[in-house]
Amino acid sequence: MAYQLSKWDLSPLYPGYDSPELQSGFDMIEEQAAAFEGLRDKLKPDMPADLFVDALKASEATARVGNKLYSFAGLSFTADTQDQKAQALQARVLQFLAEVENRTLFFSLWWKEVDDENARRLMDASGDYRYYLEALRNFKPHTLSEPEEKIVNLKNVTGVNALGNLYDSITNRYMFKMKVNGKEKEMTAAELFSFRYSTDPKVRAASYQSQFKVYGEDGPILGQIYQTVLRDWHNENVNLRKFKNSIAPRNLNNDIPEEAVEALLSVARKNAGIFQRYFKMKAKYMGLKKIRRYDIYAPVAASKKTYKWDEAVTMVLDAFNTFSPQVAELAKRVFDESRIDSEIRKGKRGGAFCWSVLPEMTPYVLVNYQGTGREVATLAHELGHAIHAMLASHHSTFTFHSSLPLAETASTFAEMVLIDKLLAEETDESVRRDILFKQMDDAYATIMRQSYFAMFEKTAHEMVQKNASVDDLSKAYLDNLKEQFGDSLDLSDDFKWEWVGIPHIYQVPFYVYAYAFGQLLVLALYQQFKAEGESFKPKYLKILSAGGSEAPEKILSEAGINIRDPKFWQGGFDVLEKLVGELEQLPVPKKAAKKKKSAPQKAAAKPAKSKKVTARKSVKKAPAKKKK
Repeated sequence: MAYQLSKWDLSPLYPGYDSPELQSGFDMIEEQAAAFEGLRDKLKPDMPADLFVDALKASEATARVGNKLYSFAGLSFTADTQDQKAQALQARVLQFLAEVENRTLFFSLWWKEVDDENARRLMDASGDYRYYLEALRNFKPHTLSEPEEKIVNLKNVTGVNALGNLYDSITNRYMFKMKVNGKEKEMTAAELFSFRYSTDPKVRAASYQSQFKVYGEDGPILGQIYQTVLRDWHNENVNLRKFKNSIAPRNLNNDIPEEAVEALLSVARKNAGIFQRYFKMKAKYMGLKKIRRYDIYAPVAASKKTYKWDEAVTMVLDAFNTFSPQVAELAKRVFDESRIDSEIRKGKRGGAFCWSVLPEMTPYVLVNYQGTGREVATLAHELGHAIHAMLASHHSTFTFHSSLPLAETASTFAEMVLIDKLLAEETDESVRRDILFKQMDDAYATIMRQSYFAMFEKTAHEMVQKNASVDDLSKAYLDNLKEQFGDSLDLSDDFKWEWVGIPHIYQVPFYVYAYAFGQLLVLALYQQFKAEGESFKPKYLKILSAGGSEAPEKILSEAGINIRDPKFWQGGFDVLEKLVGELEQLPVPKKAAKKKKSAPQKAAAKPAKSKKVTARKSVKKAPAKKKK
């Protein structure tokens, strides 16, 4: 079959905004919640295990319908962030589910207070629900009273969650103007970002400058939203829930020991020099004394190879099939069941993601495909997420989805499987060189960039508590970049606004270290794969099939990985250092070795004049979100 760029089909969730099926979802949850409330007086520490399991099943039944409602609203909104019906439905669903959560909150609060002996007895009888119950009890020291928890739930709907939606609505309506082939063109963020990989240095610079002009104009407003999000986070988690610092709630939610996270970030900081070496070496390949921050993703060869959508899909599925026919078949379901939204549209959210709804349901995938090799890799990445969820489909709704750090395992591994296939089959040396350099570019974007984002977040959370201004935060971000890059490149001051365009730090504080965790973990796993071959595959698929049914540390320890040990994280950086060494040994192309700064490059080193690069907002236009 020939694959075509398309929208996804949300009808397996609900036929439409006004459908009877959608309304029946609300009615069903209302009935289930009312029935569940009748359990309140029957909950006793010594209650029969079968009655306890029945309560868990009833809770899951409500969660299943809730997941469908939430997913239909959320996916509709991301497909068109300017659709007022989607906006209204999302607001309705969030309010409704918060109210239902408050009515059923008594169960989780009671469970956290059950004595250890009865808790063990009931968990022993709970089958696949066991880890879900175990993880709930981890939050006991940070749980408030029932009235307080209810207030927090309601406050979030019209407070921090509403701010997140407002941020999305503001930034996803942005349109950017930039000269392309001598003509000024208006474009979405997804289209604008693609020019960062151009072979033309002026175009690369213009892409960033166009973005920062728009974000800089709204910087004080977007920065104010961020300050409020951080104050809300601190008020709830540090002041009320008594977490010892701002990152601790995310660590507990991920069920990753603080010791492991600090080891990861500390080792990342110590290894910044690997990427600084890489950027200096990349400058030589580009025939420059020093690259600019605008140039870090620039191709080292003049290859402009692109891939049609059908070619990209076939290539990814073939790569997966080489690794495992089972994996390829799971990925193919995403296309066969129209679960992918791949086209570029105004109003559509930028970037890429995978959204898992229910264990047995094929996940939804969003990409903004324009034909580059990087976007083929992004497709493989998001399909990896979908495969992960489908391999864990035998678990409950509460336990099939892995924690954030492990959630990046299958996606990053899928990219590496694709890269292996490309390197094995590509005969054009310029394309092969681009692929090798892209591996390091992506390692930077996934490991070092995300680690330094997390370090900035830690700094920003502390600064906001000391009443730092938006300008203070911008300066701190620029200082963060200066430490990250050292003297390896030229950094212009306009990057001080980059942080207000990073959705994750607004929507899910401290999400970002999960990317670095996942990439370094996959580097270790991929080395095992290369060493062990076929015998590795069952072990790897077992890790994925565990989903979120066990603590991440336990899942990985069974694979011989100690995430608390800095030596483990250093092992990932050792792989990258070896790759940099190999790239340094490659002969520099003669054209690059002789090349001097050309007139376009000299001109591009200066900020583009406003008459040539302009940007503005449009109330009708679209997205802005990049996962890395």
